[in-house]
Amino acid sequence: MQWFMDAFEAVRDFLELGGPVLTLIGWTIFLMWVLIVERLIYFQTGLKKLGQDLREQWEARPERRSWYAHAIRDKLISQFEMAANYGIPVIQTLVALCPLLGLMGTVTGMIEVFDVMALSGSGNARSMASGVSRATIPTMAGMVGALSGVFLVTLLTRRVEREVENLQDDLTMDH
Repeated sequence: MQWFMDAFEAVRDFLELGGPVLTLIGWTIFLMWVLIVERLIYFQTGLKKLGQDLREQWEARPERRSWYAHAIRDKLISQFEMAANYGIPVIQTLVALCPLLGLMGTVTGMIEVFDVMALSGSGNARSMASGVSRATIPTMAGMVGALSGVFLVTLLTRRVEREVENLQDDLTMDH
């Protein structure tokens, strides 16, 4: 239990060092990862089931060559693609938001540095150092969050494309 308390204190100290913007970045990254994990779980469970159901609906059709059958096939593929892509634009938005929040942390930290310089002159290096760390830590956190998110959003998007292509191949027009 001591390790948990030590970890909690380290995270708390880190958040205090980065200022209030770092807390906002932390919540943004947390939400992004919750949505990513939800999509990964959905791909293993709900999307597979939906794909099987749609394939069964298609296979149950007596004819597959008419214009009406083509429209139904397109509807099934579109339904699958919408379910697979659900939430990915929100994840992409959160990924793009992370570096912007980091930049906001940089600006607020530099404002703190300039305030210290205005009050105490440019000779007080210790006071300036806290503002510089408050400026750089949110930037680093925003970039780390964005990089991890970009990697996984790319994997999710490719998986969606692959799953949709597989469904398109499976819903053949032969019969």
